[in-house]
Amino acid sequence: MAKRFVRAVFPGSFDPITNGHLDVINRGVKLFDELIIAVGNSPLKSQLFTLPERVEIIKPLVANLQGVTVQCYDCLTVEYAASVGATAILRGLRNLTDVQYEFQLAMTNRAVAGIETVFVMTGEQYGFTSSTLIREIARLGGDVSNLIPQGVYEKLQKRLAEIELKQD
Repeated sequence: MAKRFVRAVFPGSFDPITNGHLDVINRGVKLFDELIIAVGNSPLKSQLFTLPERVEIIKPLVANLQGVTVQCYDCLTVEYAASVGATAILRGLRNLTDVQYEFQLAMTNRAVAGIETVFVMTGEQYGFTSSTLIREIARLGGDVSNLIPQGVYEKLQKRLAEIELKQD
């Protein structure tokens, strides 16, 4: 029997990408033949970086991972997944709140588009980490350098300084 090729999509806003996201990517790359990091906009979140900026920030972080690409999209995740021929959506779970939300989303995606969702647990050290929380802490001057890759931290600091200059 021939081995089946499995392409998956790992969607998110990644604004900014966190060490928790990279943990999920490193776990997911072992499960699929190809993994597309799908960078999208969330209309409910105020974004610090544009879609193209986020793609360019992520690319060097995954450059050494075979079968991983980074793309942006601006439609429903299931529509995007279908358009690239993905048969699965990869999602990371941090806590019980994630489980409840992600379960509902996975059931909907399967019913609407026939796309399965594969969940992986993040490392326990990332169980509290989210891009939203990191943005909030950083905007208030808190140190998030241990929660995101060093290069991302530097870009985040630079962007926040640019925003502060515009407000003065």
